[in-house]
Amino acid sequence: MKHVTGTLISYYFYCKRRMWLHANDICFEDNSEDVAMGKLIEETTYLQRNSNFEQIEFDGIKIDYYDHKNKIIHETKKSPKFEQTHIWQLKYYIYILKKNGIDNVKGVLEYPTEHKIQTVELSIDNIKEIELFSKEIISIITSNECPPKIKSSKCKNCSYYEFCYVGEEV
Repeated sequence: MKHVTGTLISYYFYCKRRMWLHANDICFEDNSEDVAMGKLIEETTYLQRNSNFEQIEFDGIKIDYYDHKNKIIHETKKSPKFEQTHIWQLKYYIYILKKNGIDNVKGVLEYPTEHKIQTVELSIDNIKEIELFSKEIISIITSNECPPKIKSSKCKNCSYYEFCYVGEEV
């Protein structure tokens, strides 16, 4: 049985076709300049983080930096262009920690190239929304049908662009 991951949460808000492809092991992120740049920013920013910060991975999520002493998740992103996607991904991480008995966790979205920081918290309403779209994600990714193209201007910078639009113009 497939399960929801942080990446799938992000792709759910970005493009359900991309989400389905990724979940079904059709991955092009390794060849993406945007993904490579994001990893470089993550690896070269905030090098002064102290020993309270660690990267953790469980239950389908991979948290960049978790401050276990202060219960703060730090998520570093390249740009706030898809900020709502980033916020929901971070809320999902808080939700997973809560489900595993770690309460009162807060999140911090960091956009180092923009010098922007945003605090993220999880509400009761958010939990209900996460549970609803988690069910929808499972339904979509376990379907035998790949969702249709979304035909959006954001497609041009997607690592799946050539796969979706070979021989077409967006």
